[in-house]
Amino acid sequence: MTDSSIEPTQAPSFSHALVCFSGVMIILAAGFQFLQINSHSLLFVCVLWVCCNAYVLGADFATIKAAMTSGLERGMSIIYIFILIGVLVAAFIESGTIASIVYYAFDMVHPALFLPAGLLLCSFMSVATGTSWGTVGTVGLILMGIGSALQIPLPLIAGMVISGAIFGDKMSPVSDTTNLAATCAGADLYGHIRAMLYTTVPSYLICMALFTWAGLEYSQGQLSAAEISQFKGGLSEIFVISPWTFVPLLVLLVLSIRGVAPEPCMVASIVVAAILAMILQGRDFSDLMASLQSGYIISSGQENIDTLLNKGGIQSMMWTLSLSLLAFALGGLMHAFDFLTVLLRGILSRIQVAATLMATTIVACFVGNMTLGDSYLSIIMGCQVFKEKYQQQGLQNRLLSRCVEEGGTLTTSLVPWSPSAAFYYSILGVTAWEYAPFVLLALVNPLLSIVLAYLGLGVLRQPNQKVRL
Repeated sequence: MTDSSIEPTQAPSFSHALVCFSGVMIILAAGFQFLQINSHSLLFVCVLWVCCNAYVLGADFATIKAAMTSGLERGMSIIYIFILIGVLVAAFIESGTIASIVYYAFDMVHPALFLPAGLLLCSFMSVATGTSWGTVGTVGLILMGIGSALQIPLPLIAGMVISGAIFGDKMSPVSDTTNLAATCAGADLYGHIRAMLYTTVPSYLICMALFTWAGLEYSQGQLSAAEISQFKGGLSEIFVISPWTFVPLLVLLVLSIRGVAPEPCMVASIVVAAILAMILQGRDFSDLMASLQSGYIISSGQENIDTLLNKGGIQSMMWTLSLSLLAFALGGLMHAFDFLTVLLRGILSRIQVAATLMATTIVACFVGNMTLGDSYLSIIMGCQVFKEKYQQQGLQNRLLSRCVEEGGTLTTSLVPWSPSAAFYYSILGVTAWEYAPFVLLALVNPLLSIVLAYLGLGVLRQPNQKVRL
């Protein structure tokens, strides 16, 4: 058992771990692809399946419940952020922040440059704040509104937004996953970031080129002057359009750059946005509080404006929150009873070369996201399972931390039942099945890392050590 707070049971055999893992994959794959069953029900069945396997190991009800609770405890900080982002989105809409930014953007943004410019903007925001969720919930929501008005497909816009957001989540020194990977692997934080540059920089340039090419495909999608005027006129009828409405976003950005934790940053931004909503937009306090609870609601007569503004609120995050609770419970079971760890160790004993070890680490962390439901657990598991093998191969710890980030941090958005994918859907309105082909950084970076490893490039070894490729 990996969790010292849970009563020990017998460890699963390799064959038992394989059966348990395969069962989870079959339930999810068959349910999604063939039966079209919703995510919540499938995760509930998976939890029951893993509970039965834990019972076979000799675990009693109290131990099984403790394992699920341990998973929920690891996700508590994320739950707080879920609620805060729902409030933040509603507050930004109420204050006119989102409407003003979209209003001014129509005078500056050309469709051919929208995708690469949006990628850069999301990347900057996520590096500064260290959070992909905060980036998607603020800048990402604004870009979705602009892009949809420019007639660019929503899944493509969502893929661009998420690619930029996860870039900072991976590379920012204030990101929790960046620090977690470095700590668990025993690597220096900035050494870890420098190690990621070997694969992240070329991957990012490839993504930038692809998004630029895709943007050119929609360069004819520019709205007519009459359409732009109608859209801007609709926004100005609802809100007072002013540069002052940028203040809540600036507060969020400045506090994040100064190293303030995400939760206080969001609370401060919410308070400023609420004050602006009452003073500048003339919103009644009770109506504002209702909006923070249930989201902003309007029927303007323009579908694109309604789509942009009818969002946010605590209740808008409850679908995402309930799915996350099930995913965390499943992850707690898989982690506590070592099902995935035993399976990986059985495979690990057969690996002899460095490139294969790196590829296995990346794939294992992606599989960890699929079964553990959480990139944090995938990173921890990857470092625990593979660290000794990397040392035996004469590889640096920061190479391990790089690989677990490429397999864990980047790919969690691609797993439809993960908390990240659920969150992105709640904000962007696009499912993981739709946006996954366009999250280019999550697709290109892990594959490029594996290719470079087999070419002998970017394989960081200990001094005076030779690595078998």
